[in-house]
Amino acid sequence: MSTEVKERYSDAELAEFKTLIQAKIEKAKEQLELYKSAYMNDGNNGTDDTSPTFKAFEEGSETMSKEANSQLAIRQEKFIRDLKNALVRIESKTYGICRVTGKLIAKERLKLVPHATLSIEAKNMQR
Repeated sequence: MSTEVKERYSDAELAEFKTLIQAKIEKAKEQLELYKSAYMNDGNNGTDDTSPTFKAFEEGSETMSKEANSQLAIRQEKFIRDLKNALVRIESKTYGICRVTGKLIAKERLKLVPHATLSIEAKNMQR
C-alpha cells in the first residue's frame, strides 16, 4: 500500500487557514490600537495634589508602562506583518511548507502558530 505524501495543502485547507489568519489579524489590530492608545495617552490621573514623593514614583511607573506598551506595540506590528506574509504564502499556495525541510508543517502547529514557516523538525535543528 503506497502512502501519498502531500506536497501542499488543498485549496479548501488553505481557505480554512486564510479565514483563521484574517480573524487573527483583526484581533491583533484591535490589540495594537489598545497598546498605541495606552502609550500615546498622557495618563493624567489627577494626582497633582498628592505628595511629591508619590508623584515622582508615579511618573517613573508611567514612563515604564509607556515603554512596555511601546514594546508590546512593536511586537504586535511584527506579528501582524508575519500574519500578512502568511496570507501571501496562501495566495501563492506555498503556505504550510517548511522553508528548511520542504515538508508540510503539521496542521496542529499551523492552527496554533499560523505564521509558522518552520516545521517542528526544522525548529529543533536550530537549537
